[in-house]
Amino acid sequence: MINSFRYQCAVVLGLLKMALNRPKCNKLLKSGDMSAHDDYANAVVNKWGKRCIKKSGADMEISGLENVPTDRPVLFVANHQSNYDILVLCGLLKCNKGFVAKQELGKIPQLGYWMVHTHCLFMDRNDMKQSMQTIIQAYEQLKNGYSMIIFPEGTRSKGGPVKEFKAGSFKPAIKAKVPVVPITLDGTFKVIDGDKDKFDGTDKVQVIIHPPIETADLSKEEIKELPSRVQKLIVDSMKYTKNN
Repeated sequence: MINSFRYQCAVVLGLLKMALNRPKCNKLLKSGDMSAHDDYANAVVNKWGKRCIKKSGADMEISGLENVPTDRPVLFVANHQSNYDILVLCGLLKCNKGFVAKQELGKIPQLGYWMVHTHCLFMDRNDMKQSMQTIIQAYEQLKNGYSMIIFPEGTRSKGGPVKEFKAGSFKPAIKAKVPVVPITLDGTFKVIDGDKDKFDGTDKVQVIIHPPIETADLSKEEIKELPSRVQKLIVDSMKYTKNN
């Protein structure tokens, strides 16, 4: 319970402190120097994510950071166990990136501001037309050089079996001909969506960044099989979550 409280305080206080960074972020945006603006906004969010991870007390097992390309945009594809996943990816991935996220997150004070400035996209899961438009926007972001993060399950599993990966989530990468980088998130549900009274920082949280999967030359059959291929890769690499 103590670690959960510390984590929640770190999230809220961190967001409040980030308000001090808004004037510089706005100034860079108005200057038209988008590269400097993007680097600054991402650095602020990255620092917040790292601090929240530390304050959560989670025992992190991290591997594969060397698999993150530094010379081109990619589509990061991760399973989704908890809202903690977002902070983990913010803190671990140093590259500029935006999330394809549910629209409710964009309405949270401070958080919504920084999500907009890091090129996040918001999806209304109850509006199919709007969701398709968001997928198109994700493709455009990739073409413009911004990496994107998407959770193809569409909702949190909260420690249950990994849900089916939606084929539409992979379309931005396929259309933009950029690599897909699968990420395994295992045990993150214990930090937020699990039994908070039992979380004390001794539970393991596993993060695996897998090698990129090139999409430029995939056949139609390989494109069709890509969602299940990535899902199987992620599920098979889990150590702490039962998927039966």
